[in-house]
Amino acid sequence: MANAPKPTTAKKESSGSSIFASLTIVICIIVGVLLWKFVMGNPSNFEGGDPEAHPLPGNYFGMVYKGGVIVPILIGMLLMVIVFSFERYFVINKAAGTGNVDAFVKKIQGLLSAGSIDAAISECDKQKGSVANVIKSGLKKYKEMEVEPKMDTEQKCLAIQKDIEEATALEMPMLEQNLTVIATLVSVGTLMGLLGTVTGMIKSFAALATSGAPDQAALANGISEALINTATGILTSTLAIIMYNVFTSKIDKLTYSIDEAGFSIVQTYASTHED
Repeated sequence: MANAPKPTTAKKESSGSSIFASLTIVICIIVGVLLWKFVMGNPSNFEGGDPEAHPLPGNYFGMVYKGGVIVPILIGMLLMVIVFSFERYFVINKAAGTGNVDAFVKKIQGLLSAGSIDAAISECDKQKGSVANVIKSGLKKYKEMEVEPKMDTEQKCLAIQKDIEEATALEMPMLEQNLTVIATLVSVGTLMGLLGTVTGMIKSFAALATSGAPDQAALANGISEALINTATGILTSTLAIIMYNVFTSKIDKLTYSIDEAGFSIVQTYASTHED
């Protein structure tokens, strides 16, 4: 019953993260629309100060504005990737703790070999973060099992291992939160870019289909819209997949460190408390 409050805390953190993610998505889309309308659509970016006219030569803001109404959504998605990437970076770095994780795990293993459980717990307090929290939970269970008279060594080892697994299960969701958003943007960014490409090509073919000489301005605008949407969609998806792979790699490394330390705790107990 002593561990009952932990799931409640995890639920609160999950709820807070969901609110953060929802607000971030809405705000990024709004900011994307505002940037597209008032910055890229500023009359100073166009010939004669008319947003309906051609962009000034070499003016990229005006060119992007001509990409059409899909562009602000793509800009919002690009902002989402950036915001969620920064958020995950700080959360995962905080989870790793204040020092090098590999050096910390080796230090814990050395203290376990020396039988200095209290010193190992103190190192966890210094390190902080998710990895240290899980290891500290296992070390506390280790100490509890040393004074437990009703269980044999095998049962005590299983109890320590179970405690480490439960602590890991509570910490891991915090590390993986919002990664699904980044993963979703990998596909959605490409699809939205493709949608903008298709709408641009429709406008181009509509210009070609007019009777008499094709409307060259309408044709150019349609092709421009298609290419701008393609480029923005590819940029969004590329950045999203890079950041997703970076963060999953970092999480895998932390998980491996937890497993390595947890194995050391169980094996140390088993070897020093043989029946």
